[in-house]
Amino acid sequence: MSERSAVVIVGAGMAGVQTAMALRELGWRDDITLLGDEPHPPYDRPPLSKAVLLDAAAPTGAGGAKGAGVDVRFDVDFDALGVDLRLGLRAQALHAADRTLVTEAGPIPYDHLVLATGAYPVALPGTAGLPAVHLLRTLDDAAALRPVLDSRQQVVVVGAGWIGAEFATAARQAGCEVTVVEAADRPLSGVLPEVVTTPMRGWYAEAGVELRTGTPVSAVEPGAVVLADGSRLAAGAVVVGVGARPATGWLAGSGVELGEDGAVVADDRLRTTAPGVYAVGDCASFPSARYGERMLIHHWDNALQGPRTAAANLLGGDERYDPVPYFWSEQFGRFVQYAGHHTDADTLVLRGDPDGAAWSVCWLRADGVLAAVLVVDRPRDLAQARKLIARSAALDPALAADPAVPLTAAAARA
Repeated sequence: MSERSAVVIVGAGMAGVQTAMALRELGWRDDITLLGDEPHPPYDRPPLSKAVLLDAAAPTGAGGAKGAGVDVRFDVDFDALGVDLRLGLRAQALHAADRTLVTEAGPIPYDHLVLATGAYPVALPGTAGLPAVHLLRTLDDAAALRPVLDSRQQVVVVGAGWIGAEFATAARQAGCEVTVVEAADRPLSGVLPEVVTTPMRGWYAEAGVELRTGTPVSAVEPGAVVLADGSRLAAGAVVVGVGARPATGWLAGSGVELGEDGAVVADDRLRTTAPGVYAVGDCASFPSARYGERMLIHHWDNALQGPRTAAANLLGGDERYDPVPYFWSEQFGRFVQYAGHHTDADTLVLRGDPDGAAWSVCWLRADGVLAAVLVVDRPRDLAQARKLIARSAALDPALAADPAVPLTAAAARA
């Protein structure tokens, strides 16, 4: 082995960039190579469904990630950081036995490898290659949707999840006529209980968005979306937001274990089953002692936090990764935040009126420990809840149900 060691990071999104930065901050002085399969300088994804779509000066996708109005590039000087950034280069295979990454430009040897390939959006069956059907994951995806908003086309959004609601919000703000189609009987049916999602239905109507639930898409035709009940919706553009899958297909046969969900199976130190290989962000699952199950988290905060743990352990540390999951969504004039993780077995406690302007929901375990919280325009509840969840604090259900009582005051005294 050469005197210098090499770290190769596959994926130049939030998780990959944060890994490179954490390695330098924690003292790694040897080579770092960061591979990105897009041609654009590394950029932040959350603004793609918000500011980039609505800014008239947003990028077109041809000249990089910077527009005259919105700049979503990470503020990182990779040259100064000593990171060899290689853009437009896709990983094709991994030979873990001899520590070689196979790319379109040839093999790249490594001493340590960090997988940060993220996830890809799930397409609607039968729509591949249709010009009017859009996904929203990359900068180029957002750029392709700008003309749709600019020309105020009739838009059909497939999927009433987080991304569907966010795009519908942006499209309405741009003046588009919007219909959201959801195969389930309500928005976010696989994520939140009915008592929480029922009020959200009203948000769509309030914003002038038609919400069609319990109606799967049967086909997409030129200018129309055909539903399973035979109805047809006029559509100048169709935006699909029905979930995402870990971008790990290229790892088949590599020696890196993949779960049934397609995620890299990492341990609680973010190590994979291949020697010297770590995994962070949307592409990897990890066991949570806090929640007693394996977690796969497709959210920005996970891509921000995990890299520091992976970098510390790559450098010889022994740090466990067990965060309090967190995400947010801006939709229909509301700021929705969620922290923690709940199950159907947890007790739901409402704080405030879900039909009101601001309210929260807490989930308590059988022992009263706060497992999760969802807040709508109550940021103080979110800030307090994250700390309470982190220390496994138990809450008095009666006090927690009173929105006038701070959550910290509802915590049982030690």
